[in-house]
Amino acid sequence: MATTEHATTGHEDGNRTTTTTRGPAPTGPRPYEGVWRFTAPAVDGSVPQSRRAVKDLLKRQGVPIDADTAYAVLLIVSELVTNAVRHAALLSPELAVEVAVGPEWIRVAVEDEHPYRPRALEADDARTGGRGLLLVREITREAGGQCDVEHTASGGKIVWAALPLRVPAGVPPLPEPPDPDPVTLLPGTPAPPGPA
Repeated sequence: MATTEHATTGHEDGNRTTTTTRGPAPTGPRPYEGVWRFTAPAVDGSVPQSRRAVKDLLKRQGVPIDADTAYAVLLIVSELVTNAVRHAALLSPELAVEVAVGPEWIRVAVEDEHPYRPRALEADDARTGGRGLLLVREITREAGGQCDVEHTASGGKIVWAALPLRVPAGVPPLPEPPDPDPVTLLPGTPAPPGPA
């Protein structure tokens, strides 16, 4: 039987409060897990709109995300959308933003139809442009995540960053879902045979 323990520190008297829940560890997807995608025109106004849409999505879905990770995710979205607007709009008048949340990570991606693969995710201090993607790379690495560029089947590209999802202190673990097919034995009923 798994035991989940949540500890809170920082009381004025220096004491530590611990809550222990005994029971099976949570299984299955959490309510906030999933993949969401939206499109936007490749124009300057899409940068703040995309950032706001992602912020609203995380709040609406109840994603348990700490303030530092949320800030990093929103900054990455802004930089990726800005990059698509500035460098891909001529060949890609529309871009797509995707947010994927798993139990331990959050991934944001921006897709456009421009075939050029930006090299700004690689270090080059002599270059004067491309600082937005360098910033994305550094924020992602600092958070312990990963970022990359992938080609799409249609010839475009997806630039993505995935960060560990750090659940803020004070968020309790999810309870075990009820057994959909419970078996109750009446007193005196022999137990079914086990595996051979």
